[in-house]
Amino acid sequence: MAAEGHTIGEVLNRLKQEFDDVSISKIRFLESEGLVRPGRSESGYRQFSSEDVERLRYVLAAQRDRYLPLKVIKDELSRLDAGLPVDIEVNGSGEAPSSEQTNTHAGTPSGSRDPAGLLTDIALDRGELAHASGLERPELDELIANGIIEGDDLFDGAALRTARVAAELLRRGLEPRHLRAYRLGAEREADRIGQLVAPLLRQRNPESRRTATSRAEELIALGAQLQRLILEERLAHLLRS
Repeated sequence: MAAEGHTIGEVLNRLKQEFDDVSISKIRFLESEGLVRPGRSESGYRQFSSEDVERLRYVLAAQRDRYLPLKVIKDELSRLDAGLPVDIEVNGSGEAPSSEQTNTHAGTPSGSRDPAGLLTDIALDRGELAHASGLERPELDELIANGIIEGDDLFDGAALRTARVAAELLRRGLEPRHLRAYRLGAEREADRIGQLVAPLLRQRNPESRRTATSRAEELIALGAQLQRLILEERLAHLLRS
């Protein structure tokens, strides 16, 4: 990949010709959402392949032209990766919908700002975060007070993802104070994983850091799987009674 790899600045210059609102922070956000996975140089810098650039172009075009939320775009990319067809809604003439026809998402009127559906650079204030996640402002304030969502004035993509999951839990009967148990559990797990990968991080070389990252991701996935299995087992007794 080193021979054909593009830096994030080079990718930005290529995409800027077609997408005026693209920025380095937006590319990084799309990476954090798992829509593109660039490699890394020996010194740790991102290296985007030509396929990565085309993948970013697909995401940006889907947002701009079809007003799709990232979840739908990610599902489309997964189908394409698997060699499956992507179902694109068509109008009565058999043509792809125009921007006017697709400019409504989840009940949002055409022309209104919808940070939930049209994610660009993530820097949301409290009002925007509440709107994007479906939370009421008092709910959001309480989640912040309980440490579920980190931030004060501006919030990033990680805060938005957390807020959306929290909103779903609140809709199902939980209260913000109940979610503190999830935060405390996550903090304990982060401490455990941090202790396990700390020796690798102390070596201060790119390869050790990549190994630490990979190992941490494996531990997160396995821990979540174990927790789910234990939870399902406990609930099975309750549901059978």
